[in-house]
Amino acid sequence: MNLELLLSYIQNKLADDLFQLGLYQCMLSFLVACFVAVVSIPVVIKISELKFLMEKPGHRSSHKTATPTFGGISIFAAILISYFLWPAIDQTDIYRTNLSIVGMSILFFIGIKDDMVGIDPNKKIFFQVLPSLILIFFGKLRIDYLYGIFGLYHINDVFSVLITCLIFITIINAINLIDGIDGLAGGISTLASLTFGSWFLLTNHFAMACLAFTLAGALIGFLRFNFSHTSKIFMGNTGSLILGFLLSFFAVRFINLNNSFRFDPTSFFNAPIVAIVILIVPIFDTLRVFLVRIMAGRSPFSADRNHMHHIMIDNGLSHAAATATLCAVSLVNTVLFFLFHRDISNTVSLFILIGMFFLYMAVGVFLKMRARVRAIDKPRRKGLYLSQLTNAFSGRNILRYL
Repeated sequence: MNLELLLSYIQNKLADDLFQLGLYQCMLSFLVACFVAVVSIPVVIKISELKFLMEKPGHRSSHKTATPTFGGISIFAAILISYFLWPAIDQTDIYRTNLSIVGMSILFFIGIKDDMVGIDPNKKIFFQVLPSLILIFFGKLRIDYLYGIFGLYHINDVFSVLITCLIFITIINAINLIDGIDGLAGGISTLASLTFGSWFLLTNHFAMACLAFTLAGALIGFLRFNFSHTSKIFMGNTGSLILGFLLSFFAVRFINLNNSFRFDPTSFFNAPIVAIVILIVPIFDTLRVFLVRIMAGRSPFSADRNHMHHIMIDNGLSHAAATATLCAVSLVNTVLFFLFHRDISNTVSLFILIGMFFLYMAVGVFLKMRARVRAIDKPRRKGLYLSQLTNAFSGRNILRYL
């Protein structure tokens, strides 16, 4: 994508009546979703408190008191009300967006059950695959072009379905797994939704843009309470499953459309890499945690406090500071990639991402060591800090700090 061409393209767009209508609709969708979330969450909090539907603190928890955990209900309601309030401007993706609402509704009820009584992991995976397959087969939404990564371009239908389904499962679980501290899943998802939504808006895919801005508005309304000290609420699995599914939908459709409009000034010849960069924090953190657990001889799905946000909290950061740091990492990486991605092949970009992932692993090791040293009694901390740091890198000790 040429930056000068894009700026010229945006200037022309602003004078287009159809684009202006789509922009107003997206802005109104954002505001209405935010309003619905803000007015409905206090009701959810009150009902949760009356019915004792609260999440109690545990050894992995970062909160100290029982907290309502059904914020996903308000996010779901805000999306439905705001999205269906407006007439469709374009028909290109209206059927797919409606199918995404069907899939989101399935995950909504699975999330409620998981938050209330728990659900078997195998059943949870099945109900993540089901709405994905609805979009893949009914909505004809699939990755069938790999943009030359490792020399691969068009792929057959079987691999296309498998890759697309894997993307859905990966992103859904990635968002679910980073929902461990105040504002992190909501903040990352807001940035990603606004990024995808802006691109959909610029390319006249108004149904997709409206849904993306609706999700962002609902999350802004939710975050106002998620960071509150007096009326706090968590989104729970109900919310995180919805977020992961919709972000998967946006990412796959983004990759899909860039293949169809590859000669447009708003298109990206490296759309898969762009999608990964936009969601870099949840993807990297999930891969890191799974790899660490496997290296330690445990199931990749076993629970622990090895997520980067947990490590940052153990290093003394507040929830807001840890969330702000990880959101900044996501935003800076996205901006830097947009500025410097030109003239770099997709294969090289992928190797750069792999290098960045190992850097992320190294930062995790260092912060984990620092957190353990920090846990030592203050009088001893100064004297033992350097020796602990040095000994940590000796052979098998490294695994303890992963």
